[in-house]
Amino acid sequence: MFDVIGSTLTNAVAIAISPIPIIAVILMLMSPRALRLGFGFLVGWLVGILVATTVFSLLADAVTAADPTASRPILGVVQIVLGAGLLFLGWRQWRSRPAPGVTPELPAWMSKIDSMGVLAAVGLAFALAALNPKNLLVEAAAGTTIGRASLDTGALVVAIIVFSVIAALTVLIPVLFAAFAPQTAAKALTSVRAWLTANNAVIMTVLFVVLGANVVGKGIGAF
Repeated sequence: MFDVIGSTLTNAVAIAISPIPIIAVILMLMSPRALRLGFGFLVGWLVGILVATTVFSLLADAVTAADPTASRPILGVVQIVLGAGLLFLGWRQWRSRPAPGVTPELPAWMSKIDSMGVLAAVGLAFALAALNPKNLLVEAAAGTTIGRASLDTGALVVAIIVFSVIAALTVLIPVLFAAFAPQTAAKALTSVRAWLTANNAVIMTVLFVVLGANVVGKGIGAF
């Protein structure tokens, strides 16, 4: 089980340091309903990661259980395709980076965060975690790794939970920071948001390239 958790650690970190959800939760924590929106976003984010990773883990586990020998090349091809998709996303992020001196544009929905309700925050976080193609590819890669390990039910559940919690840490920490030290958090989170906004494209490019190469390598190793 621990080797599986180690194998998916890169995937979890890739989701954890994705700038958009971190910027979103920081904006919520700077709104009039800071903690309600922040905790709502945290719940949706964690549940979204759990659901997506569980689905892919169970699919990979079912394929492996049906025919352990024949499933290796099948899952290998799946991992190579997922890795290629991540490399493509890395290329697109690099191509879309802003020119030097130009302020990057954030998604239009971020301007509406102040008027967002708690349920909307939960739904937004779930969509970003479980439906956004960027995160979905990462979760699919992690789920495939977990599922093909043929773990027993208890170990499978633990591996998915550990992966999901690590992936959600960068949303959890700002929420707890704002809850227990609101005045200190306000200044610190503003600086973090500015840095992430300016470096979003570069961060995601590096993440996708490293993770994509890693997933492709695992897929080749399955043959």
